[in-house]
Amino acid sequence: MTVETIRPFDPTCSSELRQQPWSFDAPLPPIYGPGASQEDTIPLDAPVQQQLPAQYRAMSPAQLDARIRNAKAALGERLLILGHHYQRDEIIQYADLRGDSFKLSELAAQRAVADYIVFCGVHFMAESADVLCQPHQQVILPNMAAGCSMADMAHPDDVLNAWEELTELLGPQQGARQPLVPVTYMNSAAALKSFCGERNGVVCTSSNAPRVLEWAFERGERVLFFPDQHLGRNTGAAMGIPLEHMVVWNPRRALGGNTPEQLRQARIILWMGHCSVHKRFNVKQIAQARREYPGITVIVHPECEIAVVQAADMYGSTEFILAKIAEAAPGTQWAVGTEISMVRRLAAEHPDKTIFCLDPVVCPCSTMYRIHPAYLAWVLDNLLEDRVVNRVSVDATTKQWAKVALERMLALR
Repeated sequence: MTVETIRPFDPTCSSELRQQPWSFDAPLPPIYGPGASQEDTIPLDAPVQQQLPAQYRAMSPAQLDARIRNAKAALGERLLILGHHYQRDEIIQYADLRGDSFKLSELAAQRAVADYIVFCGVHFMAESADVLCQPHQQVILPNMAAGCSMADMAHPDDVLNAWEELTELLGPQQGARQPLVPVTYMNSAAALKSFCGERNGVVCTSSNAPRVLEWAFERGERVLFFPDQHLGRNTGAAMGIPLEHMVVWNPRRALGGNTPEQLRQARIILWMGHCSVHKRFNVKQIAQARREYPGITVIVHPECEIAVVQAADMYGSTEFILAKIAEAAPGTQWAVGTEISMVRRLAAEHPDKTIFCLDPVVCPCSTMYRIHPAYLAWVLDNLLEDRVVNRVSVDATTKQWAKVALERMLALR
């Protein structure tokens, strides 16, 4: 049973979803565009996408398909296309590898024969691939405006200011443990991974966050966790840390909106950031799913609010969700709290199970939506002419320290 037959998905969070993504290209200023992040504030220095050439905007799906497949065949093993789980089906069909952001970056680095890594995802993912990939490999993002509103909520300047305020308040290190350990989620800019690398910190993913926080608490009294407060709070709660010992840091307020005593008593200082896709899920949706489908299993992503995670039957990373549903018995029913493109694909790939999205309104990730076959055809055609467009390149110093933070995480396996 497919998702469309279970619940109607005619309502959308924005009528602009009917527009093509090139409607938002330069010369327009930076904008997340329609979807879950449409109300989020975008940094003025966010990348913009140059106007897609008219010939690609005018091509039919069949013409774009022919262009892409021709380029893939011509480039052969020199080309590797990565597709994140949240990409639309029209893109995923061309992916050589499919997965979450870290898994894809690791796999790309292992494919040394590939000169060009085309990452069908968002900007921080392409940055991470560039950090981990080999020097001869060039990473390309089909649409430079495919950013991430959650990653943008932790601007490096704001994080540095917070660090300076906190280190002044908490004082110098006494004994073997430092007062504060920085931990950044994989869904962050390379500059923040580098920030952690330089300050004895580390990177985490949604699947290894508990082990990473254990590592951090072995070395420090507290953790500064960014950019997603919900992953940090859910992980801390699962480790037994009381909610009152996890405070939120608002970068627009002195001491993040906290008292000195609150910060001294805190175990985890959570950055005031969130995923706009996962923020849409709520306990009312879970209650409705249970009423409509008695015995249903509710599975959600840990970027959801803690009330949603606690009301669900299971929670975990995209890979966890995929695995649990794949191994489930035929006839089982699943309400899933994550991005709609992935949920629809799960429903199509497992027709023997009832699978639907908790949110009855179609509201895809705004920035994943910016990747369209027309942009993919454009970057691949340029590669055929030995031109690299939309390359994502991290500077040497940032790359060095970001890799340190990532390698610390890898050592925890």
